[in-house]
Amino acid sequence: MAENDTMTAKPKILLVDDREENLVALAGLLGGHHAGLLCAHSGEEALDLLLVHEVALALVDVQMPGMDGFELAELMRGTERTREIPIIFVTAGIHDHTRVFKGYESGAVDFLFKPLDPHILSSKVAVFMQLYRQKRELAERVRQLEVALAERQRIENALKSADRRKNEFLAMLGHELRNPLAPIRNAAQIIKRLDVSDPRLQAVQQVIERQTGHLARLVDDLLDISRIEQGKITVRKAPIELSAVVDQALESSRPLIQSRQHRLIVSVPDTPVPLMGDAERLAQLISNLLNNAAKYTPPGGTIWLTVSREDREALIRVKDTGEGIAQPLLAQVFEVFTQSERTLDRAQGGLGLGLAIVKKLVELHQGRIEVFSEGPGKGSEFSVWLPVSA
Repeated sequence: MAENDTMTAKPKILLVDDREENLVALAGLLGGHHAGLLCAHSGEEALDLLLVHEVALALVDVQMPGMDGFELAELMRGTERTREIPIIFVTAGIHDHTRVFKGYESGAVDFLFKPLDPHILSSKVAVFMQLYRQKRELAERVRQLEVALAERQRIENALKSADRRKNEFLAMLGHELRNPLAPIRNAAQIIKRLDVSDPRLQAVQQVIERQTGHLARLVDDLLDISRIEQGKITVRKAPIELSAVVDQALESSRPLIQSRQHRLIVSVPDTPVPLMGDAERLAQLISNLLNNAAKYTPPGGTIWLTVSREDREALIRVKDTGEGIAQPLLAQVFEVFTQSERTLDRAQGGLGLGLAIVKKLVELHQGRIEVFSEGPGKGSEFSVWLPVSA
């Protein structure tokens, strides 16, 4: 029988008595409980029924020829299928405490003496019917939970597999794109060294050089994010001084900032701020934040780079007067391939990997990062805290 059918089917009560008239009388008393009744005239017949049917309660006569009620109860308790079935003994004997104790010892949950009080019998049976229904409901909920957990595990495995394939594809794509870049850049450098007087050729050379540089940065981002996602990127930590890292980042980002005619205000403390970190990766971190500010700040805007020390932490802040970030997007800016909403004619370039790489690099240096913006058109501010070295 299917699980749902079991849930909707009437619970069954097993009546065991060697006398037909007793079975008829019990059946009559239990007619109002909306339960299926199974009648057995002996312990052996009862065992046969228990092999076929799921039973909610057994009412068993104690004194029967052959296998008596005590023996039947012991056999039921010794079998996995019938171990949990509640057994109520029904007996016409005297109130013998020894027999009652023996009944409980063999697995009974209650003892009723004939002549039976219909109200007592009905109330006791009602209790066990309710317990049975609750047990079945609980079992069904457990089954549904197990199905849901199995489905969730299947989905998680599928997502992990898809994520692994994505990272492998990004790594492959980055390497395949990098291969033709080197000869193109070399060709652009050769043209630059030639004494070319034609302004058109000079302009073409500058376009090739500028665009291959942009493409190289995109490829580097792809390779970095694929390595980070696969846990293959490492930071080579060594004692460094933060102002030197800032200089390296500024050298990388100034061309973009100047090309967009931004005003750059840099504030670095006079006293050294020592860190234990990877200078190249930290410079990349700061440069990515500066490039992000430059790309999303309209020409002629202002960018602030501020470095300070707060007790045992170094604080790096990059603030701009740019497009700002809408509140719903603040929680997503550090996710892979996330960019603010923009139209094609306002596209700032990039794949939305820069801030994701920043967050991973911060975490690899045991730091933390936060972003703040009052909303679209009101600029944004990124704050990075890194532990200061002793």
